[in-house]
Amino acid sequence: MPMTYLGEMDAVKNEVYAITNAAPHPAGGDALADFWRRTKFSVRLMFLEKEIITFALLQWACIGLGYYLWVQMLGWIPEEAWQRASDSKGGSPGDYILLAWSFVCVGLTAFPLGVLSGCMGAAHFLNRQGKESTIDECLNIVLPKAWQLWVFHWIDGWWTVMRILDRLPKKNDRRTAAQKALSEALYYAWKVATIGIVPALVTGRGLLDAGKRSVDLVRVKLKDVLLLRGGYSLLCWIVGVGGYAGTIFFFVMFPDLVDFSAPVESNIYKFYVWAGVPLMVSVGLVLLFLRPVYLISACDIYADYVAGREENLMLPPPPGGSSSHGAVTAAVIFALLILAAMIFRDQLGITALLAR
Repeated sequence: MPMTYLGEMDAVKNEVYAITNAAPHPAGGDALADFWRRTKFSVRLMFLEKEIITFALLQWACIGLGYYLWVQMLGWIPEEAWQRASDSKGGSPGDYILLAWSFVCVGLTAFPLGVLSGCMGAAHFLNRQGKESTIDECLNIVLPKAWQLWVFHWIDGWWTVMRILDRLPKKNDRRTAAQKALSEALYYAWKVATIGIVPALVTGRGLLDAGKRSVDLVRVKLKDVLLLRGGYSLLCWIVGVGGYAGTIFFFVMFPDLVDFSAPVESNIYKFYVWAGVPLMVSVGLVLLFLRPVYLISACDIYADYVAGREENLMLPPPPGGSSSHGAVTAAVIFALLILAAMIFRDQLGITALLAR
């Protein structure tokens, strides 16, 4: 089933790539102006429905915990293994384990991020319908869709992480400028294509149906979608560049944190631990200010799209029984398995493989 979802989501990306590639893209100034216009509405809603701020703060905490969970494995790899990896042209067992660990960390973080994003959307829709919005009410609406939100955010999170890593400078990068531009365009198409998935899931659609409706939303509301995504992406780029510069400034201001005169391999774990400080500041700016505006605005565009189809935007009632808590149970078991792997890494042979 996850592979089915991945294939369907990839098809969604390719379809929207064809749409956006043929459409004129808004100028950066127009996108920023539109984002600012939507910010004023979103901020008013955030202060009216203060649980949205709580959801944003929890997302920030989840990203921080996920990052430092990933960093832990860097500390398990001995310096000699890093040195061998830098001299080798092939992959070692440690490389594949670290890749798998990265995928697992993204997956564990994706669960609360998906639920909390859905809760922001639920708060918006409840307010739009004139109903009371509380944390409990939002969770009651979102938890029945926790599985779908988890799968979507796991896929989206993994592609986002891979895209960020792909943008970093590399040795022996033989890709042409055209190849890099195509990778960026496909990633942007994915982000545009999925703009309606969270709103559709929150309002009762299945994941595959949500993907199809998201594509139709892009067709019908192309200008609004491109303006919103363009403004959000541009501001995220600005924050990202600022975070990169801030990391350099951080280590210049605190030179004793990492000994840059020593071999790189001896400082990898320490570097990533301390680099997380300016990184989390940048992430906080996005999650506390930009992402809530983006999610609320995406829900607003989706609500207008549904109204244009002359459909009723009805939030589904929570199902009876414990079926809505199955994803929560699975996420807890998943987290416990990861914790067990961390505690018993020597007995499981993980440490020995990382040292090879």
